[in-house]
Amino acid sequence: MPVIKFTYNDLEELLDQKMEKDELIDILPMIGSDIEDYDDEEVKVEFFPNRPDYLSVEGVARALKGFLKIEEGLPHYHLESSNSSITIDPQLKNIRPYTSCCLVKGIHLTEDKLRQLMDFQEDLHWVLGRDRKKVAIGIHNLDVLNGPFRYLAADPDSVSFIPLEMEKEMSLREILTHHKKGQSYAHLLDQHDKYPLIMDSEDNILSMPPIINGELTKLTTETRNLFVDVTGTDQLAVERTLNIIATSFAEAGAQIQTMENIYGDVTLTRPDLTPKERMASVKNAENIIGIHLSSDMVVEALRKVRFDAEVIDQDTVKVMIPPYRVDILHEVDIIENVAIGYCFRKIQPELPRVATVAREDPYHDFDQNVREIMNGLGFAEVMSLMLTNEENHYQKMMLPETERVEVAQPISQDRTMIRQSLLNGLLEFLEDNKHEELPQKIFEVGETVFLEPEKETKTRGVKKLAAMITHSQANFTEIKSTSDTLISNLGLKMEIEDTEHPSFIQGRCARLKGVKKSSSQVMVEGFFGEMNPEVITSFQLEYPVVAMEVEFTDF
Repeated sequence: MPVIKFTYNDLEELLDQKMEKDELIDILPMIGSDIEDYDDEEVKVEFFPNRPDYLSVEGVARALKGFLKIEEGLPHYHLESSNSSITIDPQLKNIRPYTSCCLVKGIHLTEDKLRQLMDFQEDLHWVLGRDRKKVAIGIHNLDVLNGPFRYLAADPDSVSFIPLEMEKEMSLREILTHHKKGQSYAHLLDQHDKYPLIMDSEDNILSMPPIINGELTKLTTETRNLFVDVTGTDQLAVERTLNIIATSFAEAGAQIQTMENIYGDVTLTRPDLTPKERMASVKNAENIIGIHLSSDMVVEALRKVRFDAEVIDQDTVKVMIPPYRVDILHEVDIIENVAIGYCFRKIQPELPRVATVAREDPYHDFDQNVREIMNGLGFAEVMSLMLTNEENHYQKMMLPETERVEVAQPISQDRTMIRQSLLNGLLEFLEDNKHEELPQKIFEVGETVFLEPEKETKTRGVKKLAAMITHSQANFTEIKSTSDTLISNLGLKMEIEDTEHPSFIQGRCARLKGVKKSSSQVMVEGFFGEMNPEVITSFQLEYPVVAMEVEFTDF
């Protein structure tokens, strides 16, 4: 989890009041932090990744202002128009299609502030950006630039500039092969014919997202105005990241100026700091937190965590959520903030009224047995999220779309549905780790969900196992042997027959059944084979992949 470090002086300056060290150490855990270390000068604090707005001292100070009742309710930030714009090249559609930019005026940077800003940027790259794959951030010295700006796809061999911390020009391709940062992040771009670039009106190169900024726009203690760009593959994540950065600068006293982000015929003004409106039930809050609450008490608690709230009726509160809060997906997230604002220390623990003896859930005993078998076969376990998206789950797998459980209000375009298969998750893992040594042998045991209108929950959970092997000689025989060994180690007999599956090469896919030797009862069923090259290349992989997926019907 991300850890930030700040001095007591920096925090007191933002709070505009003195705060004793012991008081701060006592309060920080109440807003959701874990104190790693502290001394007489500074404190090191760890926060959960779902709160990227806490990754700067400005974000921590904003939260403490509410908790200490210095400032309550929704923070309001004054935005001015910069009368500047950035035009997005349509050729970036399949490379890195989205950007959101703004200008920041009137900052004052010390050496410590520069260090904090760089740490903030890198923490956001990790928490929101998936190590720059999904989101990457550039912060530049605006005073050496002239708008309007362009975000374009450039030829990697014909364009060059001086990258950060270098003294000579390098072509875009040379940066990927010879620059330290380029080598670390080359896998994000090297499969494309053109690379992203941001330039101003005088053809000054600001950066090569998501790899490296230019030496021209390097920040110093003399920098007073900034150009901030956020680029990525997910528009919602890009825009929310810019909101977090912009509001953090605003908390430090800077003036935020909007820019026009031009996508062909569509122009978006960013940042957009419009709060989200949601409703919360007082009764639900009482049931979940376990305390008596009134609608007025809920409003008071929410204002302490910097939400605006208004009583609609005895059981309903309208909530206005700040634009930098990316963690509010459901009413229960609002209720969690009610508990924080009420203060966890005021909630008295109670012993359960039923005496129980704990033991491991038998439902998971079988999972452990399967894991031991797969580990014994030399496979490494992967644990991925149940949420996925239609492109990866259907289009890239060459599967027809089916009815599915969809996310009503997805936080990003990557997580819009609940998976029905584990295979695309394993392929995504291989895509993220294609720079690692081969062979790679991975597996996952996990739940999938299907619609089932007759059930009370309208859904049916199915436990599955998927395994995948990739290397230059991966073939049908290898995955057949793996499948047979798994089934025999489960005490079953494997039966196979020819089948066709869109994700696999025709004629190189088989359906399998694991049956009891005594009764011929089917306990396991699924398929295995060599994956279709079109599926493999859609996940930017370069070597053959063989895979199996089975579901357990009666364990």
